[in-house]
Amino acid sequence: MSAAPEITAEGASATPAETPSGKGAKDENFPVGSFLLPKHLRPHVAVFYAFARAIDDIADNGALSPEEKIKRLTAFDAALKGEPGYGQEFAKAHALRESMRETGVTTKHGSDLVAAFILDAEKSRYRTWDELLGYCELSANPVGRYLLDLHGEDKAGYCYSDALCTVLQIVNHLQDCGDDKRELDRIYIIGDWLKEEGEDFSVVERDAVSPGFRKVINRMLDGCEELMTDARKLPAALNSKHLAMESAVIVRLADRLIKLLRKGDPLATRVALKKLDFAVAGLTGATSGFFAAGKGAR
Repeated sequence: MSAAPEITAEGASATPAETPSGKGAKDENFPVGSFLLPKHLRPHVAVFYAFARAIDDIADNGALSPEEKIKRLTAFDAALKGEPGYGQEFAKAHALRESMRETGVTTKHGSDLVAAFILDAEKSRYRTWDELLGYCELSANPVGRYLLDLHGEDKAGYCYSDALCTVLQIVNHLQDCGDDKRELDRIYIIGDWLKEEGEDFSVVERDAVSPGFRKVINRMLDGCEELMTDARKLPAALNSKHLAMESAVIVRLADRLIKLLRKGDPLATRVALKKLDFAVAGLTGATSGFFAAGKGAR
C-alpha cells in the first residue's frame, strides 16, 4: 500500500494526489481531440482528457485501498467545483474548472466521471444489463455530452451521443475482460446472462471463450447493435461539421469493433482495431460526417 496523503480542504498534501499510470491519449481505443475538431477547441478537450486520465489512474491504482481512492476522487470533485482549500496537487481539476468557465460548459460532466470512478472503488460486478447501462451513464456518456456542449450543440443530441459512448464503453469492457479481472478484479460481463448459460464470473479467468460465454458476449453485442441505431444518427444531429466528421469516424470504428468481437476471442488474444480500420473509418467517416452535419437525425 502507498502512503495515504492527508487530502483535506485545510491545506495541501505532502504526497501528490495523483497516481500517474503513464497512459495517454495514444493508448485509447478511439480518437481523443483529433485534428478533425476545431483548432481553438482542442486545448479544452486536452484539459478535459487530462482530468479524466488523472481520476481514472487513481481508480485503477491497485496500491490504493478503496477508501483511499474514494478520498482522493472526492477531493478532485471538490476542487473541480471550486471548493476552497485544494491546492496545486489538484491542478488538473482547477484547469478543467477554468476551461469550463471560459467555454460555458457545466462541471457536472467532470463530476459524473468522478462518480463513475468512485463506483469502480465500490462495485466490481454487474449482474444485469440495466446495471451496466447505469454505470456507462456516468463513466462514458459525460464525454459525449461534454463535446456537444463545448461545440454549442443542442442538448437534444445527448440521446445519440449517449448511445455511441455507451457502446464504446461496453466494447472496451469486452476487449479487456480478462485484463480487467486480473489487474483490477472488475468484471463488466452480465452475471445473470452467464447464469442462464450455466456459467459464472470465473469464465473471464480462462484462456479461451467458452460456448456459454460466447453467447453472453453476442448478447451484449446485440445490445450494442440496438444502441448503434441511435448512435449512427449522431453526425446528422450535429450542426458542427468538425464534430459531425469526428463522430462519424467513431461510429464506423465502433461498428467495426463490434464485428471483430463477434468473430474474435478476447480471452485468447486482444481483439483490436488495426491501422487499416482507422484509415478506412477516417476516410469514409470524415466524408460522410461532413455532408451529414445539420441535416437532422431521422
